[in-house]
Amino acid sequence: MNEYGFQTQPKEKHNVFVSFHNKDQYYRDQFDTLFGHLFNSRSVDVGDIDPENEDEYIKKLIQEKHIEPSSVVFALYGKETHQRKHVDWEVSAALNKKVGGHKGLVIMLIPGFPIAPYNAFNQYDESVIFPYLHPRTAANLKSGYADLYYWPGLFTNFPGVQTFPMEDIIKKAFLKRDSHEHLIDNGDIQYKRNLSWN
Repeated sequence: MNEYGFQTQPKEKHNVFVSFHNKDQYYRDQFDTLFGHLFNSRSVDVGDIDPENEDEYIKKLIQEKHIEPSSVVFALYGKETHQRKHVDWEVSAALNKKVGGHKGLVIMLIPGFPIAPYNAFNQYDESVIFPYLHPRTAANLKSGYADLYYWPGLFTNFPGVQTFPMEDIIKKAFLKRDSHEHLIDNGDIQYKRNLSWN
């Protein structure tokens, strides 16, 4: 109840799926600890899926039980995330209208990401990080469908890096599903295997 005795409406909580490399489990857990009160988690938890299952079965299970009921997908990118096939599959599903409709897409760099978003002239430049993302992810940052953010405290000593309340980040991504649908770029072929360092 508010001060006038009326029942106040709770803020709408969106269903959020978090995609990540299993080596970054700590940051996936911290994401829920820091922000979990702001959304309904649809993410895969440890033990939810048997990694011994066939790839196609795992992909189908994640799409149907986790991504399809979500409205916003976060992709956490650390040092090796861009090499992982599962993250590419999950981003692809998020952008596929047939998987429960398009999802808002948020890219978040986490500690360990190998490069800061600055060019040789020390100017803020998102394109510098594109080689460390999946091509599909980079394409949707280029087009303007996806938005790029940084783990709390990461790169804040660099000019041009802004922080936003997580609630606003989720809401913006949710609204862009309709307002920016025409910018979705899901044309890249899905990864068939994990990549390795050269």
